[in-house]
Amino acid sequence: MREYDKFRSECAAEIASMGDDRELALATRSWMDRANRAKYSYHFEWMGRPIIQYPQDILAVQEIIWSVKPELIVETGIAHGGSLILSASMLELNAISGGPMDAQVIGIDVDIRAHNRAAIEAHPMARRIRMIEGSSVAPEVVSAVKATATNKGSVLVMLDSNHTHDHVLAELEAYAHLTTVGSYCIVFDTVIEDMPQDAFTDRPWSKGNNAKTAAREFLKRHPEFEVDQSMQHKLLITVAPDGYLKRVQ
Repeated sequence: MREYDKFRSECAAEIASMGDDRELALATRSWMDRANRAKYSYHFEWMGRPIIQYPQDILAVQEIIWSVKPELIVETGIAHGGSLILSASMLELNAISGGPMDAQVIGIDVDIRAHNRAAIEAHPMARRIRMIEGSSVAPEVVSAVKATATNKGSVLVMLDSNHTHDHVLAELEAYAHLTTVGSYCIVFDTVIEDMPQDAFTDRPWSKGNNAKTAAREFLKRHPEFEVDQSMQHKLLITVAPDGYLKRVQ
């Protein structure tokens, strides 16, 4: 164990150094802007379902779920269901490794398309998945999720639906408090604030109106959360810079 601790200490120093490397940050930003033009994040799957995430963020979610051992994961945004399958598969691995046996992931989406629902429900990981169709900030949806979260030992929250400032802020106010101490509320697509102005001409979000601006406003009045800078310094390539919010109190 001491050798492992030594290795982790060395990694922490190297990660901090990467976070301070301005040239590396600029090179990463340039690469991401070019890759995004080819819809890079759309080209990956998890256990047969499109996940629409960077591989780096997929690995980060795996690390968090393994470490936190959540009894419940709340996800807003379903799309093709790859993220739900990732979460469910990690909960399955946790269960056979001493984690909660009945852990569950709840996925919320305003429009769950029939072919996606059918594929998710037919997947081997479906028994750990519950889907709710409706706006993630609708009172009845929020109430249903809160009821499920009651008395859960550990809860992880991931927000990845409508990325406008107002919507993400409303999601944070609705769900972030469910996050247990030591766990995370992950706000995806904060990278929108860092991307070129013309990157999202066909979407309602943009610079100044996105997940990162919402997270910043939320953090001003919620000191129980802080940005896990080490996570983004380690990943470098991530859609969630300043979006890995760890609950510390």
